[in-house]
Amino acid sequence: MRIKRLSSALVLSVVCHFIVVVIVGLHWVRQTQQFKDFIGAEVLQPKEPPKPKVRKSVVKPVIKPIVPIQNSVQVALNPPNGAVYDDVFFKNTGTNPFIDTEDDKFSTFGMDVDTASYAVMRRYLRDGHLPPAEAVRVEEFINAFDYNYTPPADEAFAIHFEGAPSKFGEGKRLQLLRIGIQGRLIPDADRKDAILTFVIDVSGSMAEENRLELVKKALTLLLEQLRPSDKVGIVVYGSNARVVLPHTSIVNREHILTAIRALRPEGATNAEAGLQMGYKLAIQNANSDYINRVILCSDGVANVGQTGSDAILKEIRAYVKEGVTLTTVGFGMGNYNDILMEQLANNGNGSYAYVDALKEAKRIFVENLTGTLQVIAKDAKIQVEFNPETVSRFRLLGYENRRLAHEDFRDDTVDAGEVGAGHSVTALYEIKLHENAVGKLATVSIRHEDPETGHVTEVNESIATDALKGTFEEATPTFQLAASVAEFAEILRGSFWAQKGSLKDVHQTLEGILPHLEAKTHEHGLRNEELLSLVRKARRFKEQKEG
Repeated sequence: MRIKRLSSALVLSVVCHFIVVVIVGLHWVRQTQQFKDFIGAEVLQPKEPPKPKVRKSVVKPVIKPIVPIQNSVQVALNPPNGAVYDDVFFKNTGTNPFIDTEDDKFSTFGMDVDTASYAVMRRYLRDGHLPPAEAVRVEEFINAFDYNYTPPADEAFAIHFEGAPSKFGEGKRLQLLRIGIQGRLIPDADRKDAILTFVIDVSGSMAEENRLELVKKALTLLLEQLRPSDKVGIVVYGSNARVVLPHTSIVNREHILTAIRALRPEGATNAEAGLQMGYKLAIQNANSDYINRVILCSDGVANVGQTGSDAILKEIRAYVKEGVTLTTVGFGMGNYNDILMEQLANNGNGSYAYVDALKEAKRIFVENLTGTLQVIAKDAKIQVEFNPETVSRFRLLGYENRRLAHEDFRDDTVDAGEVGAGHSVTALYEIKLHENAVGKLATVSIRHEDPETGHVTEVNESIATDALKGTFEEATPTFQLAASVAEFAEILRGSFWAQKGSLKDVHQTLEGILPHLEAKTHEHGLRNEELLSLVRKARRFKEQKEG
């Protein structure tokens, strides 16, 4: 009898323990889901545990905090020796496929002049790591270089074509077609006066790696280029946002510099409040005869207020209607949100740059200041119509996140890209020709709105097979440069179409063409030489990883 009672007690105990385990398990699952909802994105785990820890990309654009930051300066946390940065967010936008012209002969996308992805790659390589594949946007690598396109005389854009056999592509009759679009130049002296609103992230995360100090140096470079008729206002945000400096004439440059130098990291990250206050200040002081632009300097993290990108982007789109545009400039790596910074710029009718070092700030704010500030074309779109009688299939390299529906090309309510003065846009297509193909290859159409008049213009130009060079080596050095840069990016992002690609081949090609490149400026020449060094580093890191 006692044994039966013991058995009953034992069974009851087991059942109770089982119920407790189930309850705890359900609670754990619920908490895990809440945590995933909390951060808004899943950080990928490393594929090879023994190797350096890589927290790579996320595919969801909504970003929320991983660890709440208290109302105090966050101590910089360096990753373990050899580790890649934690908590970086990039979006995998996929890779464009080859398309048969019998199925679809059109290719449509919005222009893009961003170059942030190239600078992010450089930061990774400088720190001894290959960039995550999701961080590589091919078009931003290509557009980081100057190809000496002749500017238009009177129009907004000049279109340039060049084609040759694809050195890096696989398959017979595969050609590489380069479409180069050069924007109208505006001399610095003819730039419109500017009313700029700096929105500066001073949250705790900006203490890491001296990010805020780099922001200060970058903005100091910018201030040195502005003229007395320009104005600058400053908004900062940590846990809350506040106006540090109302719009002030550059005549009082030292007063503005004093306000910038006094900035210190503080608190959490209320990006929504910072942008709201920045746009409010910008709109209050806007002048239709001036450039009205907000310049956001941040690591892209948001953990107070509306932290999801959808809510913030909705507000940004509303501000654009007030005539104020946005430039986003990213700083830092580790606890960095590339997704939000790019989407803010796209929705704010502006551009996105990443500053990995002071020389990049100089390129943005000194060498290309007029292009950074003054827009020559709004909602600029490109549509390429291939001739099915000569071209059997085609593939656009990059621009995956700028794709548009074909019917959107002439729908002027659809948002596209903004292009600054003197900026150029380059698109590369791999095309497969029919055997013995002769005649028109494609027609390129460009459509954009004039930011001054609101008038929409469309221009068209065609290219024929007789414009194709007989060999890759016969093509101009700048064509070969663009092809090499694209292949470099394709290999880094692990493109299906570059599985047999070799960084050794890219390096050798660059070594052969660099002596023949005519750089417009000393800085352009240094950038070309730097590319060779970066390919060399990437090749070494890739061989170490694979070997």
